[in-house]
Amino acid sequence: MSITNAVVPVAGLGTRLLPATKSQPKEMLPVGKRPVVQYVVEELERNGFKRLLFITGTNKDSIENHFDPSHDLIRYLRETGKEDLLAELEFERADLHFFYTRQKMQRGLGDAVLHAEEFAGHQPFAVALGDSILGRHANSKTLSRMKEAFLDNNCAALVAFEEVPAAEVKNYGIAAPEKEPLDGQSFVVRDLIEKPAPDEAPSRLAVAARYIFSERIFPALHETKPGKGGEIQLTDAIRLLIRGGEKVVGIKLPDAEQRYDIGNFESYFQAFIDFALFDPVYGEKLRQYTQELLQAHKQQG
Repeated sequence: MSITNAVVPVAGLGTRLLPATKSQPKEMLPVGKRPVVQYVVEELERNGFKRLLFITGTNKDSIENHFDPSHDLIRYLRETGKEDLLAELEFERADLHFFYTRQKMQRGLGDAVLHAEEFAGHQPFAVALGDSILGRHANSKTLSRMKEAFLDNNCAALVAFEEVPAAEVKNYGIAAPEKEPLDGQSFVVRDLIEKPAPDEAPSRLAVAARYIFSERIFPALHETKPGKGGEIQLTDAIRLLIRGGEKVVGIKLPDAEQRYDIGNFESYFQAFIDFALFDPVYGEKLRQYTQELLQAHKQQG
């Protein structure tokens, strides 16, 4: 079985990134030379996905515009002798089919995924959050590993996890893994604890913005009761699967694949600096400039 469908939720309001997100989606904020969501789409293409459904919301039209071919821009570049810039639009020619549907009310990630029920049908599908990048410049093969593990384990859900510092577990959904791992990187998830206190967390394995689900996630989402703020949480639906006897497997991100979560200004600034400093064209000069700037600041301090 080939898993080629992916769902990309991009409906959030991005309130922690105001005022930058007042009139543009946080997923369209640049990290280095590209908007966040472009890295996500390129990751999905590299990992063999062909059909992408964006779950959009208010003020998200620029995402659709970004992935539509811009014939006027292409013509302008050619007519003005700037054909070298056409390479920057290569992503428009990706072998992908884009679909869009709107989450009309902010009712949580679980509700957003529920909007994909007709799109997914009876086929397994991936969920890749549109505000999280895996690996520097999105050179991640984690989703390919996840597809293999999903099929090998005949599970209802497979979730990516990253190991976080103990002080940060209170910010994430944390896995309670079975004691015996399936292999070096994957394990059966016996529970998911949402934002536990550090001394109550069953592990330091935090949900890392990538999932693969069977169709069995949809009945669980329909059964999930809204929580705080009337939102339907995807984590709660996964817990229902586990309690119903379904197999849920976790897989750890490799150490070389840092997750960049563009959810607040601190993580956004860190991601931008990291990507910019290692840009293949501008990175070397920027690193030199940064070193000089830090040295000057140290001398002044």
